[in-house]
Amino acid sequence: MPVTESPLHGRTAVVTGAARGLGAAMARDLAGRGAKVALLGREERTLARIRDSLPGMSECWEVDVTDDRSMARAGAEIRARLGPPSIVVANAGVAEGGPFAESDPAVWRRVIEVNLIGSAVTARTLLTYLFETQGYFLQVASLASIGAAPMMSAYCASKAGVESFAHSLRAEVAHRRVGVGIAYINWTDTDMIRDADEYAVLRELRGHMPSPARKVYPVEYVAGRLVTAIERRRPSVYVPRWLRSAQLVRAAMPPVVTMLSRRELPRLAAEEPFEATGLLGAGGRADQAGSPHR
Repeated sequence: MPVTESPLHGRTAVVTGAARGLGAAMARDLAGRGAKVALLGREERTLARIRDSLPGMSECWEVDVTDDRSMARAGAEIRARLGPPSIVVANAGVAEGGPFAESDPAVWRRVIEVNLIGSAVTARTLLTYLFETQGYFLQVASLASIGAAPMMSAYCASKAGVESFAHSLRAEVAHRRVGVGIAYINWTDTDMIRDADEYAVLRELRGHMPSPARKVYPVEYVAGRLVTAIERRRPSVYVPRWLRSAQLVRAAMPPVVTMLSRRELPRLAAEEPFEATGLLGAGGRADQAGSPHR
């Protein structure tokens, strides 16, 4: 049978948070389908290694997605070197865990800034080019967008925010023939999740989730599903697929989570005192090292 060329072939794709984890995996998948890839992130050397491993044309930019001016410069350079973007993936994200009352205000705020404000800055910077190409913007969200969890207040707030932002943006740009998709993903095998599992309370909370909900999925599998959704300009993609059903019961989730937390958190606190985690994963530590808020 003849091999069908991907609709992404020859198009320019921008991926934020591309130095590692899901962003790097998506960059590899996009390049494998023939896209020219612009990798954005905080770690220039790591980004360069990813860039050098990709087939075809790719470039990388060390940039803070919350910095409007730096993002604008990167956007102009992407257009000049690779052409106007047809695909933008707002993937950059960080997380922290622990009791809200004892959280570091700067760290808590940084999670909101990167995950929510950074997504908005990414969209604002690159929408002009998506109008030009009638392109597609994918917002990486989470199960946390649908149902919040204790000890992850900043992350859950930011992911609920990006879901709402993407819904609003989709309605606003539909007449310009720009597609906006939301990727709802569950536990993905990245250093952020592995780091979270080092903290007893976060490990225990995940362990008390129903069996399907606590499964960790290979990053390459998740990336492949998301890139296929980009090819098809899907308004939403759920990884795993059963996550779609959570939308049907989302109104019932907060009281259930509260009931379970009322029972389990005192027991966990008696076994090991809760502590703030700081930003999780190597990407979070790199962001904190380069952040003016540290």
